[in-house]
Amino acid sequence: MHQIEPYSRWLKFYDSAEDPNSPFFGKEYNYDLYSENIYGYYIDPGWDFFGSETLYLKVLYVNYHEGYIIIEFLGEWNDALNNDIMHLKRNIIEHFLGLGITRFILIGENILNFHGSDDCYYEEWFEEVEDGWIVALNFRDFIESEMAVYAIDQYVNFGGQLQMINWRTMTPMVVFEIVNNLMQRRLPA
Repeated sequence: MHQIEPYSRWLKFYDSAEDPNSPFFGKEYNYDLYSENIYGYYIDPGWDFFGSETLYLKVLYVNYHEGYIIIEFLGEWNDALNNDIMHLKRNIIEHFLGLGITRFILIGENILNFHGSDDCYYEEWFEEVEDGWIVALNFRDFIESEMAVYAIDQYVNFGGQLQMINWRTMTPMVVFEIVNNLMQRRLPA
């Protein structure tokens, strides 16, 4: 797991440690010391802790003017034991909602497992984005299936063309445009 690094090619566009509006503003990353771990497996120091013992994230890009954010995840998303959605909602999402972010792109190719519970926090988040949306990009098929069992697909858009976006070959602005265009076609007028 220590070899899975957060995507770094967009640092020229955005760095959460240098954004005064970011909850990670001023954080210094020590790449010589691996201290965070998931189930005893050390993870790359570039991932950010937000309250979950099994799920870490990296804010890859935020555009406050356009009102969107792109977040990459690593680990096990466990709502049943660790209430990860509560930590994410309270510690990260509410912060950015307060700054006008209403469109959320969640990158989940490094989410290795999902354990669901109820959908209350997802529903709350969905209601708070009003005219915005929440999109899960490149989540593994079995993760999406498990999320659908807990009716999370009522609040988070995933699957279909969202599963096939090769986001690493694009700028964050292009990723947003593609996702936004797809969402315009999915959402009722």
